[in-house]
Amino acid sequence: MTSMPWPGGRAADGEGGPGNPPPHSRDNLVLAAPITGWEDALPLGNGLLGGLLWGGGNTLRLSLDRGDLWDERTSGGEEWWKHQPWHAEIEEPCPWGKYYKGLTPTKLPAGRLEITFPEGSSVDSFELNLADAQASARFSDGSCVTAIFSANEPLALVRTAGGPRPGVRLVPAGSGGADQGALADAKSDGAVAALGYPPAQTGSSADMQWYVQDAAGGFQYCVCTAGRPDGDGWVMAIAVTTSNDCAPGQDLLTLARQRCTEALDRGHAEIFSGHAAWWRGFWAQSSIEVPEPHLQRSHQLTRYLYGAGSRKGAPPMPLQGVWTADHGGLPPWKGDYHNDLNTQLTYSAYQAAGNFEAGESYLDFLWDLAPAFRQFARDFYGTDGLATPGVMSLAGQPLGGWSQYSMSPTMSAWNAQLFHQHWRYTGSSSFLAERAYPWCREVGQCMEGLLVEDGDGILVLPRSSSPEIFDNSQKAWLLPNSNYDLMCLKMLFLSLQEMATALGQQPDARRWQQLADGLGDYHVAPDGELLLDRETPLRESHRHLSNLIGIHPFNLITIEGGDEDRRRIGASLDAWDSLGTDWWCGYSWSWMGCLRARVGDGEQALRHLDVFTQAFTSRNGFHVNGDQSGSGFSKFSYRPFTLEGNFAAMQVVHEMLLQSWSPTPGTAGSEVVRVFPAMPWRWHDARFGDLRAEGGHLVSAQRENNATTWLKVVAGTDGTVRIRDNFGGREPRWSLPSVTRAGNNFEVFLLRGQAVQATMDRPASPPPEPENAARPVILQATP
Repeated sequence: MTSMPWPGGRAADGEGGPGNPPPHSRDNLVLAAPITGWEDALPLGNGLLGGLLWGGGNTLRLSLDRGDLWDERTSGGEEWWKHQPWHAEIEEPCPWGKYYKGLTPTKLPAGRLEITFPEGSSVDSFELNLADAQASARFSDGSCVTAIFSANEPLALVRTAGGPRPGVRLVPAGSGGADQGALADAKSDGAVAALGYPPAQTGSSADMQWYVQDAAGGFQYCVCTAGRPDGDGWVMAIAVTTSNDCAPGQDLLTLARQRCTEALDRGHAEIFSGHAAWWRGFWAQSSIEVPEPHLQRSHQLTRYLYGAGSRKGAPPMPLQGVWTADHGGLPPWKGDYHNDLNTQLTYSAYQAAGNFEAGESYLDFLWDLAPAFRQFARDFYGTDGLATPGVMSLAGQPLGGWSQYSMSPTMSAWNAQLFHQHWRYTGSSSFLAERAYPWCREVGQCMEGLLVEDGDGILVLPRSSSPEIFDNSQKAWLLPNSNYDLMCLKMLFLSLQEMATALGQQPDARRWQQLADGLGDYHVAPDGELLLDRETPLRESHRHLSNLIGIHPFNLITIEGGDEDRRRIGASLDAWDSLGTDWWCGYSWSWMGCLRARVGDGEQALRHLDVFTQAFTSRNGFHVNGDQSGSGFSKFSYRPFTLEGNFAAMQVVHEMLLQSWSPTPGTAGSEVVRVFPAMPWRWHDARFGDLRAEGGHLVSAQRENNATTWLKVVAGTDGTVRIRDNFGGREPRWSLPSVTRAGNNFEVFLLRGQAVQATMDRPASPPPEPENAARPVILQATP
């Protein structure tokens, strides 16, 4: 790594620039053949469509998916939740739990394309080029197959170079029957065939094949592929259409055939050129470089998943994104939207990377479903405002399940935080006024309608829980308010106070502040440990960091919040450490990594990130929940794929490189830029370009021999920029004479788009290794 400054820091207009390069080829995902299962495959996608390239011998498989393929049939009757609203006495067995046991609603797989080459051909290796989102399979005879899911059109292209024309076969989802072992391992709800659909209608003509699948309620989807010669090879176009795509008088098969034909007429070169240009713009938004190759690759791959899996105008990513299981069965946990951590962690890392379009997919989805959420709040909670079900379908239907969490109102508050964070990281006043505050205000109205004063005058909910503590038992109903609910509510009301103040709505701001104050303090043990509720400590290893959520991501309890905050952080982490990790999932490790970085512990942040990356991912980097290493990091060893662990791991790196939270929660404009705030000793050198900070600022920095040697901040909004002095006594050389010192910070007033830089001398060598330095994770066994 050279000592030259990172050339990032464009005007804060959201446009990419040449200073942020795409991933290097050494960051590509490279796998030896064969790839024997979909969960190890190369992931491709354009937000709407997704694909998984895998196979071995002379056969390649491209598993297909589309984000809006859902069966929304209910198994408990329409609006079943009206039969027992949340404030009623709970019957046993609770109908909220029974509802989830039905096969539907569920996400649906689309099927598969199988490509067969002559006997004797054999695929040697697979590679996913992250820079241009192109997958390739190389054969022993020198021929190559490439695949892209066009970034600009709703279709995929597969091209063979060299060798004879391949055989092609479309396989409808579930037509081969379910692999019962895979179903049990993935906690799938059952085989696709159990949905009762008629057999897919198949057809072909010349070099085109298709099938049309009738699903429930008149919904249909079609998969079509067409091919023709292309230079020394063969090119195939693949389209997946649904009845929702069709204009009046149009049918989905005609549309699919048209899309394939038009793509082939335009040619692979033209479509690929536009596709590659889109991805250059995606990567140009920001960049990072850390010194450990496996962590650099993990970060780049996960960021790629945002571009491939989440796009404005397309459905947001559920548990498996656009990579639904291809094993003849339905996806684990119905492939639904879990709002008790999964969706929120999935959409926790795009902000710092500056890939805001990826996050807008989920925020637009929540905005568009506001009418359904208002009805849910009215019918189930009996309040005004809106509430998102804790577990829901693409249409926003509540799916029930473990009722303590799946029907908890405070999951809505955590979703509201994503609107607040999007505003803070973009600095967009229009988003604040038109989207963030209106949506979050309605969540606040629902929460306010549920709160009542207890005997001590504290505002409490009628019932409370802490996901997913005590699983689905009666013990899971905690004393209101649980710390989880309390922290969700306090975060919500303080965020609303901050937004109302920024909009000049002072009466609203006072009301939200009063509600936040009325919740009282958090529940702590005498030593400061954060409890589950006012009486109950956590005394078993657990996967969900629910009682710590006020530390991360809500930032209500901070290392800068005074001695009491630091006492609570220390005691709570000591308690979690004492319980061990026996019953952690992969996402527990990445979330805890974020939390450790937030409190300035770079060594433990690195350890948790390292364990996650090496022990809880599949060959292709997908988070598979259980420990795959056999090294004893968890007693969970199953492998259902879900995405949230990956994105939380991406955020660990961001938290180590840059933090910008306000020391005073609920105060807009008081953010502090902290470069390299949680760096482990062994990361002697690192750099990043144009990561976003709260306030919409773009920050770039370089670290050499364990010290910051250069930084640059481009203001995202007019106002005072605060930069924390964590430079170890070295005095920065500032590019502007107006920079002043204010306590632990440097301050400068900047106009939007104006930049300030600082340089510092490079130390001759790194400092001595500290006793608490994180050791590289060495796996004791392999699966």
